[in-house]
Formats: sequence, structure tokens, C-alpha cells
Amino acid sequence: MSIFATLFRHCAPALAALAALSVAEPIQAQSDYPNKPIKVIIPFAPGGGTDITGRTVATKLSEAWHIPVIAENQSGANGTIGINMGSRAAPDGYTITLISTSTAINIHIYPKLNYDLQRDFTALSQLTSQPYLLVVHPSVQAKNIKELVALAKSKPGALNYGSSGIGGTSHLSGALLSSMAGVQMTHVPYKGGNPAMQDVVAGNIQMLFSTLLQSQAFLKDGRLRAIAISTATRSPAAPDVPTIAESGVPGYEVAPWYGLLLPARTPEPIIGKLSKEVMHIMRLPEVAPRMAADGSVAVGSTPEQFAALLKSETAKWSKVVKEAGIKAE
Repeated sequence: MSIFATLFRHCAPALAALAALSVAEPIQAQSDYPNKPIKVIIPFAPGGGTDITGRTVATKLSEAWHIPVIAENQSGANGTIGINMGSRAAPDGYTITLISTSTAINIHIYPKLNYDLQRDFTALSQLTSQPYLLVVHPSVQAKNIKELVALAKSKPGALNYGSSGIGGTSHLSGALLSSMAGVQMTHVPYKGGNPAMQDVVAGNIQMLFSTLLQSQAFLKDGRLRAIAISTATRSPAAPDVPTIAESGVPGYEVAPWYGLLLPARTPEPIIGKLSKEVMHIMRLPEVAPRMAADGSVAVGSTPEQFAALLKSETAKWSKVVKEAGIKAE
């Protein structure tokens, strides 16, 4: 027997044991999941809808699994800083990244992002959906979408709509309306939703796509008027407000959402366990009122459903960005 055959005969059991161990370790890690703290990255500032949603999910996960689940705000650059952090995390289920509709928009506006949604992430679940209200200052001589479109056509560029910033969902909502209605309106970007709201209340701009939470106090006291809602169907939170689609711009729909991503190559058993628990959380009776505080509706979808939404939203906003010629500052 050659020396190589002898060596192989003596080493083969050890090699087999090592191979079995290398397979067993990740399987064991998956079956034990979770066995240490989980981090939920919220790539926006505290206090807004993303914060409410992300912290609700983190709290409920912690209660269900009896481990710390830490919500961590990592804001900046319209969410891209926190999302980049999530893209670099280990694919072990211990880092979850919350995203919003703006994530599907950013990839068309920022040409040099350090992450790729398709390559670096896997979809986990859509958490919520919410409408935007199109609110106007009472001085605007339009009480519905048809009158607003007619006014915009009679005065091209004279009507101003504000937004929380270039490339944000409120900006794109106005750009989509301009495109579909065939009108020219002037976009006025602000550094956040609150300054934009202050200016439309003051009458410095004419209109704004706003969340229900942000605008409800001004609607109640008559300082703003809601003329339409952005979703395909009317909102239970504002049943008397017609949709833009039913009011004269057929096919118009903007339904901002929040959702969760995991790093690419996260093992399927971990994705499955997290997905099942997140869907359960979003159906808990106490969760719906928390989401409603932001005007949102709890969803809780499968990874496949959320992946399909991401694909359709990415394609939709690509077209709007190109048509409007929107570029990052």
C-alpha cells in the first residue's frame, strides 16, 4: 500500500467528522434561532411613522421570543445610510432593516448607492400601507381633483406643491399626478415634512401630499382642506374623501408602505420563522391602533408577496423619475 493510501485511510475518519461538523454547526445555529439579541435598523429619525412601526415590531418580537430586540435609528441621506448598514450585516437573522417606499425610489435617484436591493437583500414582509391626503390651502379655488386639474391647466406652473425633499414619496406623488393629469405644477422641496406643512398652512404654497396624522389637526380647524386621497380605494380613516382615481385621474394610485428586509443569503429556516412571527404580530388586535396613529393599515405579507411589491414599485417609480427628470441634490 502506498504512503498516500495509508495516509488517506488514517485521515478519512477525521475528515468525515470535520465535514459533518461543518454542516451541523449552521444547522444547529438555525434550529436554535434566535439565541441572542436582534437588531432592527430604522433608517430614519425617531418619532415618525417608520419609528412607530419599527419599534412596535421590535417590542412584539421581544415579547414573543423572550430576547432583546433593539430598534436602532440610523438616519441620513433619505434612509440610504441605515440601509447600507443593513446590507453589510451577517446573513444570520440578527439584523433586520426597515424600509419605506422611498427605498424603491432612491435607487433611481442616487446613482452611486453602496448597496443593491436585489443583490444584497431578501424580502421579509410588508408591514403597513397608508394613504396620502392631497391637502390644499383654503384660498385655492378648487374643491376636488377635476377643479384642481382645470385650475392647473389654466395657469401652467402657477400651482406649487411642497414635499419633504427631492425624491421623497410626497414629491413623487405630485410628479405622478402632474404626469397623469397632463398638467404643469411647480415642486417646492423642504427639509422634512413639518416645514412643508407649515408653509401650506401659511398659504406660501398651495398644496401638499400629507399623511393623515400630519394634517388631521389642520383639517379639523379649517386651516387646510382635503380634496382627495392617493390610494386606489377610500380610506376607513377618511371615508368621505374621494380617491384621486375616482375624481378624474383614472389609474392614479400611491400607497406608501413600510417593510422589512434581511441580508441576502439568510437561511430559509430563519426567514420562515421570522416571517411567520411578523405576520402574526401585524394581525394582533393591539397593533392596528398603533399603526392607525400614523394613518397606516397593518398588512403583514409573505416574503414572496413583499418581493413582488418591491419589484412593481421599483418599476413604477423608475418611470416617474425619468419622466420628471428628478435628480438628487
